[in-house]
Amino acid sequence: MNVFKPLATLGAASVLGFAVQSAQAGPTIEFGDEGFVQINYALQLWSQQRSYTNGNHDGSSFDTFLRRNRITLFGQKNDLVGFYAQLEAGGDSRGGNDERSVYYRDAYLTLDYSDETRFIIGRFKNTFSRENLEACLEPLTLDRGDASYTPFGGTRDTGAVIWGNLADAQLQYRLMIADGREGEEVPEKQARITTRLHWSVLDPEYDYGYRGTYLGTRKVFTLGASYDYQGSAAYADYTNLSGQEDYKAWTVDAFFEYPFASGTYTLSAAYLNYNLGNAINNNPDPKLPVNTELESFYVKAGYLFPNQVGAGRLQIFARHDGSEYNLAGGVLDRRINAVGANYYLDGQSLKLTAEYQHTDYANPDASNPALQDNHQLTLGLQFIL
Repeated sequence: MNVFKPLATLGAASVLGFAVQSAQAGPTIEFGDEGFVQINYALQLWSQQRSYTNGNHDGSSFDTFLRRNRITLFGQKNDLVGFYAQLEAGGDSRGGNDERSVYYRDAYLTLDYSDETRFIIGRFKNTFSRENLEACLEPLTLDRGDASYTPFGGTRDTGAVIWGNLADAQLQYRLMIADGREGEEVPEKQARITTRLHWSVLDPEYDYGYRGTYLGTRKVFTLGASYDYQGSAAYADYTNLSGQEDYKAWTVDAFFEYPFASGTYTLSAAYLNYNLGNAINNNPDPKLPVNTELESFYVKAGYLFPNQVGAGRLQIFARHDGSEYNLAGGVLDRRINAVGANYYLDGQSLKLTAEYQHTDYANPDASNPALQDNHQLTLGLQFIL
């Protein structure tokens, strides 16, 4: 594998990064007696070498693209009402697409009556899996695993959630009602209901979102569980519009991070189970996602060196993912192993990441290079203002 192209590209980017004075927060505009809005910008540039090009081409490929490219506006109207809006043009230049559209990835209001009773209303992250709720700009590994994205709505959904912290934020609950699956293929349009509960044994994780690593600033041990449901989400026999099936999913997860004198150790794991009455293996509608029948898990580990290494701090990490789809032939069943390192020049505000990943398919598809054993090297630059 030719690693020189991504090394050269990210090397130039890192030089530029050193010249930029990153900040912890963007500019803030105040209005009224209590109101303010803050503007942030975030960029993730990836340079990637893969051992295949696509499902029809088994030659290696090289690509540099903007994995994430965001402008965020958030703030408070007053003590009760807050707001958040995020414009995204991610994936720009990926695979030769240099004209990605800008759209609202998030747009919602927050109502904070008390620490025990809070609301989010609009389009925002669904509250199912911990890894999806971990900030993509503060991960441990390069990015999330595919299984953390639910079949309907992906990472986001539109609706409302009531959530809050109890027992000095040792316990957190959530109840979300959202759109879920929509369209003519859905037998009956019912609401999607998602619940989540977590227990923080050590320092509390009191925000709606999590982090993949706290860089040794907290002592964390959190156990979580979620359940996701939408009735009549698909037909088992779409041709005859019969056999209405309910979508059900559940997950359990654990996160541990503790700073010792020898360094900061991070461990994270989850099991996820998605089910839709085996509709995908009957006569489903053409838009039904394949991950509606999926059992998956991941295990992640990280180590942050206690002292600065050169100009920044060094963190090494590894992850192992396993996914089993209930599909004929098991063509998508696979194991993924990855190792890498984060180099923090200014915390998460200015960071370099390198990750090597190998995917091993249980039943490789001889006609599709994308479904055969493969590997990739990714070098990333992150900048947050």
